[in-house]
Amino acid sequence: MTDTSQTALVNQQFGSRAEAYLASAVHAQGADLADLAALVRERPAARVLDLGCGGGHVTFHVAPHARDVVAYDLSTEMLAVVDRAARERGFANVTTQQGSAEHLPFADGHFDVVMSRYSAHHWRDLALGLREAARVLAPGGVVAIVDSVSPGIPVRDTYLQALELLRDCSHVRSYTRGEWESALAGAGLRCRNSRSYRVRLDFANWVERMRTPTPQIAAIRALQAAVAGEVSAYFETAPDGSFSLDVALFEATRGAEPR
Repeated sequence: MTDTSQTALVNQQFGSRAEAYLASAVHAQGADLADLAALVRERPAARVLDLGCGGGHVTFHVAPHARDVVAYDLSTEMLAVVDRAARERGFANVTTQQGSAEHLPFADGHFDVVMSRYSAHHWRDLALGLREAARVLAPGGVVAIVDSVSPGIPVRDTYLQALELLRDCSHVRSYTRGEWESALAGAGLRCRNSRSYRVRLDFANWVERMRTPTPQIAAIRALQAAVAGEVSAYFETAPDGSFSLDVALFEATRGAEPR
């Protein structure tokens, strides 16, 4: 048994899959991306941080409306792909920087908008990551986070976390809406708005994107077959394993000082 850190797991899981995430249809599209772009469009001179940028889809959607965008990620391979794609798309206002969500190498109040999409469920310490997001946010700025959310009901929550961990061992947790609101408040951020989405995941693409090993794929399929019918119905599980996932966008502004 090897002692692998969460940072090493994330790099191991995502570094080799950078191109797959750039090309991923489920990541490259969605109503949430349009909503994120609209937030930046309201602030045409904004400095934007794309926190845990992955394949860069948030960066590419908001760059036309921003003063500048920093695409920030733990994976250097991801950042190389984003940097190349930004140049190819003519985004001269995009730069990349490597690091973790829990330790941002930026000055206090540097950004007008901090955004993160499908990254936070991999963070080792959600509370610290949110405190860092609040710290680098300028007065009057906004934090906008999109992520999968747990339905909260224990049996559904347990099932979702098991699926995610079997598919990708760098998964930490998909949080409930209540957990998100509490975590934002604990970081000194006031949640001013939230929106819900339902995302359909094609099973074959979902596991291929992470190169999930065959034994884990078999375990996922066995779990899907064995779970209670109401759980299958909730996630709209199809015979081929495809299913639907709850996703939320949380918009928050800086309120009281982080505790």
